[in-house]
Amino acid sequence: MLKTLFTATKMAATVATLVAATLPMTTPAHAAGNWPTKPIKFVVPYPAGGPLDTVARAIGEKLRDSLGQPVVVENKPGAGGNLGADYVAKQPADGYTIVMGAVATHAINPTLFSKMPYDPVKDFAPVTLVADVPNVLVMHPGKAAELHINNVRDLVEYARKHPGKLDYASGGNGSAGHLSGELFKSMAHVSMVHIPYNGASPAQLSVLSGQTDLIFDNLASASANIKAGKLKAFAVTTASRAATFPDLPTIAEAGKGLGLEGFDISTWFGVLAPAGTPRDIVDRLNHDIVAILKTDDMRARLARIGAQPAPTTPEQFAALIQKELKKYGQVVKVSGAKVD
Repeated sequence: MLKTLFTATKMAATVATLVAATLPMTTPAHAAGNWPTKPIKFVVPYPAGGPLDTVARAIGEKLRDSLGQPVVVENKPGAGGNLGADYVAKQPADGYTIVMGAVATHAINPTLFSKMPYDPVKDFAPVTLVADVPNVLVMHPGKAAELHINNVRDLVEYARKHPGKLDYASGGNGSAGHLSGELFKSMAHVSMVHIPYNGASPAQLSVLSGQTDLIFDNLASASANIKAGKLKAFAVTTASRAATFPDLPTIAEAGKGLGLEGFDISTWFGVLAPAGTPRDIVDRLNHDIVAILKTDDMRARLARIGAQPAPTTPEQFAALIQKELKKYGQVVKVSGAKVD
C-alpha cells in the first residue's frame, strides 16, 4: 500500500515537473503583460523648449495614444545632462521612467567629467535611437573671401600653411562644436585656435560678427543664416548628407585625400530605460516609438529642428553607444577638455 502510494506520488511529481517545463517562466519579463497601468515619466535632462524637449513631448503625445496611459515629460537639467540621466538610472526598472539620453550624457560626458554619478552602459537599457542632428562647418563669408577659402580643401591647405592663424568658436569646452573642431584638427593635421563661449548662440554670433573665423555649428540653428548668405557653409559633419541641404557635401567627402575620410560627428539622442527593465517593456516601447518615428507628422516635426529620424533596435542603439564612447573618449583626451 505504501509502495503504491509512493509510486503514484512520484509519478504525479514527475508529470508536474514535465508540465511546468513546457510553460513560460513567470519572470519579471513575462509579468509585463498588463503594463502600463499608470502614467509614464519621460525625463529630459535639458531645459524646456530645446530640441530634445520638443521631440520628447511630440513622442509622448503619440505614446499616450498607443499605450493608453499619459506620458508626462519632466525636465531635469543640470551638469551637462548628467543630473537627469542619473535620476533615471536610479529609478525602479519597471518601465514607468524613461529618459531622452543624448550624445553628451552617454558618449561625451563619461570622459569629459572626472567623476560620473552613473555608468552610461551598465545603468541603462537602450530602447531606440530617435534622431540625429548634423553639425555644419561654416565660416564668416567675408573672411572666407579674404583668404580665398571656398571649400574644405582650401581650408585645410590654408591651415597647414598658416598654423594657428585661424580660430574657431564653440559653445564651450567639451561641447559638440568643440569636439568636432578637435577631431577635424587631429584628422587633417592642422592647427586652429579654439575660442569657447558660454553657449551655442553667442558662439555663432561671434562668427556672424567676424570676431571668430569659423564654427562647427548645429545645422538647425545655422540654416537660416546659411540661406541668407550670412554664413558660408562648407560641409556637414555626419557620414551622410543632410536631407535639408542635399547639395552640401560631408566633411569626409569634401576632405577626401586630406585625412578626413571617416569623419562623423552628430548630435544624436534616443530613449533609454533603467537597467533591468523587463525585455517585454523595452520591446513594446521600441515598437511603438519606431512606429511613431516613421509617421509623416513626426518626420516633419524633426525636419523643423534639422533632425533626421534614426530608429534602431535596442541592440543597435547599445552598439552605437559603445562605439561613440570609444570615439569621443579619444577626442576628449586629445583635446584635453575637462569639466569638474
